This record gives sequence, structure tokens and C-alpha cells, in this order.
Amino acid sequence: MCSKNMTSLLKIIKISKRLKRKESLVRLFSDKVPHDKKTFSSFLTDSFGRKHNYLRISLTERCNLRCGYCMPEEGVLLTKKDDLLTNEEMIRLARLFVFEGVNKIRLTGGEPLVRKDIVQICDQLSSLKGLKTLAITTNGLVAEQKLLYLKQAGLTNVNISLDTMIEKKFEFISRRKGLMKVFNAIEKAIELKFNSVKINCVVMKGLNDDELIEFVNFTQNKPVDVRFIEYMPFDGNKWAPVKFVPYGEMLKLIFQKFPDIVKLEDDPNDTAKTYKVPDFEGRFGFITSMSEHFCGTCNRLRLTADGNLKVCLFGPNEVSLRDLIRTGASDTDLLNVISIAIGSKKKQHAVVRSYPIIYQPIPLLGNIIHNTSMAFRNISVRYIYASSINRKLTHVTKNGEVMMVDTSDKMSTHRTASASGQVKVNVEIMNQIKKNLLKKGDVLNVAKIAGIMAAKKTQDLIPLCHNINLSKIDVNIYLIESESVVNVECCVSAEGQTGVEMEALTAVSISCLTIYDMCKALSHDIVIQSILLNSKCGGKKNFIRSVL
Repeated sequence: MCSKNMTSLLKIIKISKRLKRKESLVRLFSDKVPHDKKTFSSFLTDSFGRKHNYLRISLTERCNLRCGYCMPEEGVLLTKKDDLLTNEEMIRLARLFVFEGVNKIRLTGGEPLVRKDIVQICDQLSSLKGLKTLAITTNGLVAEQKLLYLKQAGLTNVNISLDTMIEKKFEFISRRKGLMKVFNAIEKAIELKFNSVKINCVVMKGLNDDELIEFVNFTQNKPVDVRFIEYMPFDGNKWAPVKFVPYGEMLKLIFQKFPDIVKLEDDPNDTAKTYKVPDFEGRFGFITSMSEHFCGTCNRLRLTADGNLKVCLFGPNEVSLRDLIRTGASDTDLLNVISIAIGSKKKQHAVVRSYPIIYQPIPLLGNIIHNTSMAFRNISVRYIYASSINRKLTHVTKNGEVMMVDTSDKMSTHRTASASGQVKVNVEIMNQIKKNLLKKGDVLNVAKIAGIMAAKKTQDLIPLCHNINLSKIDVNIYLIESESVVNVECCVSAEGQTGVEMEALTAVSISCLTIYDMCKALSHDIVIQSILLNSKCGGKKNFIRSVL
């Protein structure tokens, strides 16, 4: 961390020390109150009331596989050893988190089992008072010979990555051999009776989506949880929407083979939607990070191998706890900075927003819209006749008359759509919004309400839209001060026979217009821009906007 950033952090620490808190540092070292009787730490509670009792610790950046969805074939540039957390620093931070209320730690990587001192690390962590679960996520390549020692050292849960049961596919995905070693690791984990044994499978269209049934069958006689993970974008993994398989599509394929599957009740903080085939020993589930995020109940924090705290996997912001430790920060200082970082956690992640968008012109009735920076344009209404086009339009009869699509023969499924838009303002307006000084009122909250109301009125505003009973409308508006932009995001869900993308787009559009209306008294130098559908799923045609 540069000296300028460190100076800023130390200023934050000094300011945060003045904040009134219900807890005193004396509590940190007090044994008078049993750990399980203490109220949950405000240091680990964010502004939305989410209590973060789950810490993921990356032990290394190194990995003995080169899975295509995770990293490029040549690997990644590794951090210098001196810049990684030492064991002492890592244990100190873990002890601090556990005392404040973290009761689950998961060890990740890279591949955590490439650490020669992994058994000693587990032994030290498992001895922390208050820790109930010590888990590890591994690719299984060298796990078979280490699992016994890890269990003796206090490891309770094991997650093993396995994306295919076909040897050639395994070598293609991981760019390495070793499928049988992974199977042996799974059998060893079952034999040792860990509290849970889970198999993580990243599903990619055209690669392993044809193995879903085989993975479900794997749970017939084995006490394992198979978890199908939606393919997510990360730097360098060449993510593309054509590879994405939403969980609704996976579930539909499995249901065709196992029509009697049962949905199990999930705990509030579970990341997976869990199902079971009756009489099967194991279970299966879906981690829906892309199609249906679980941000509302997120209780996870991540500590990287070089000591950065990330409060959101998809968020760009990190704070270096390593640098604070090495400049002599006390536990009080660390807790205050951790609290500030968690307090800044957003309501939900923004997968698409974190990556540059590649805009592709959209054909519309023979014309091409090239510019999406203008939110609205004058388009003359005209009649369209079937004889003038070379494809069938769903909203036009053979005689060229406008009609509404008949959805009576469509399957009712869970439909979700997300959209986003931006309002570019000047610095003065940005400051007025931030300080809530505009005479018309609280811009962000009013615009949020307007978006929610608009989504419910979409069928009244867009002539050929169906009347849909919406189950969720989530409008999130926040400021990007460095760009003088108000960012609007909306996610809409419903159980029905048609999609909800128009509802999401309408919500974003009206929210943006409301921001314009409330700010125009200060200046008309306001631009509504980049209103985009980011994703839609649950129907025949799913869509995720292309990202780099």
C-alpha cells in the first residue's frame, strides 16, 4: 500500500476511535462472559444489519491445476513471498475475527493443500475459542494422503471441486491429469466421516452440462452434497454468456429425469438452493451467484493471501490489514478499520457492472440502434406489414395488425431480470444529492420508490406488455462520486409464463427520470445514459450481457 493511502487509513483510524460504540475493547480480552452468550459484534455488522460470522481465508495464490474458468493457462503473476501474510499475522487476524463473532472459517487458495504447513495451520485455527466450523475447499489432487491428518488437526468440513466425471474432459478443463486422485479424495473424505462432504461443480454450456444427471446419480449411495455452481466472470477466465447455464435451466433438465425431487429447507445464510431425490443418500443444490444472487443474507468476508480484506467477492474495494499490522496497528485499530470496511458494503454485488460492457447494435424492425447514451428518442409510430419483412414477428399478425403474444401454452417458471442505468450530473448536483440538500427532498429514496411503482405499472405504460404478478422488485441506487454519476440498478422476479425484463427496464428508466426531475432546478446539464438490460433468465431464451 502506498504511503499516501496508509496516511489516509491512519486518519480514518483516529476518527473512528472517536465514534461511540456499545462495545469496549475491554470486552475483547474479558473471560467473564461466555463466548456464546455475548451479543454479536457491531464491528462485523454492516449498515443493512447483516452479521458476518463466516470468514474465508486464502492461504496461497498457487495452484497445481489450471482450470480454464479460474485462471489463464500460463497461471497468474504471484505476489512476492514477503508481501504475503505470515502465519503469525494470519492467526492474529483469525483470532480477532473469531472473538468478534466469526464461528466458521473456510481455507481456500489457490489450492490450500499445496501449503506444507497446512496441518499446523488447521491445528492453530481449530483451537480458537468460539470457532465451530473449520472447512477447506480443495481440488482434491493431493487430498487423499492429507485428510486424516487434517481431521486430527480439527478440520470439520471438506469441499472438493469436480467439474466432470470424464477423464478427457477433466484434462481439458483443468489442463492437468488426476481425475482418479479426485475420486479417491472424495471416498477418503466420506470414509473419515467429516461433518459434511460437498462436491463443487461449475457448470458450463456445451462442456459439462450434459453430466448433470450423472452427478445427481452420484448422490444415490453416497452421503455427499453436489453443488452446481453458475459459471461466473473473473479476470482472465474468458467468461462468455454462451457458456452460462442458469440454475432454472439446470433444474428443468434434472426434473425431467427425476420428477419427484424434493426442495429442502435452506438455512438463512445458505448459498445453495438444495434438493433431494427421495431415497437417495446424498443431496444436490445450486449456487446461483449470477441469476439469483443471495446478497441479502450474505454473511461472508474474505481475507486474501496478501492480507487484503474483501467484504464482497465481486466488489473492487479492498483494505490491507497486512499493512496496518506491519505499521504497528493495535487490535483496536484493526477492528475500527474492519468495521469501516464492512460498513461500506453495498446491498448487493454488481457482477456485470464490475466489467466493461461490450455494446453490440440491436436490430429493431430492420433498423439499427447504435447509440444507447440517449435514454429516449422520437420514433414515429408506423404500421408494419408482414409482406415488408423476411421474418415472423411475434407481435404482428399475418395481416400486419398489432397483437399481444399469447402465453397460454408457455410453462410457468421463475423469471428474473436485471437492468441498470446512469444519470450523469455536475459536481454541484452530486454534492447536493450526497448531502440531501435538494429542496424537492431525498433524491435517492424518492427515485427508488418511483422505480418500484413504475415496475408494477409497466403493463399500463408499454402497450403490449402482459400484466404480471411480481414477487420481488429490488431497486438499488448509489453514487459514483469520482464520475459524478448516479447509478441505478433493478432486479425483478416473478413466477409466470412471460419474462420481466420490461419491468426491470421500466423501473430503471423512471428512477432515472425522477432523479432528473428532482435535480433540474439546479441545472439542465444532466444526461440519462446507458439504460441496459443486464440479464434475464427463466424462459426459453436466457441472456447475460457480454462482458470482458
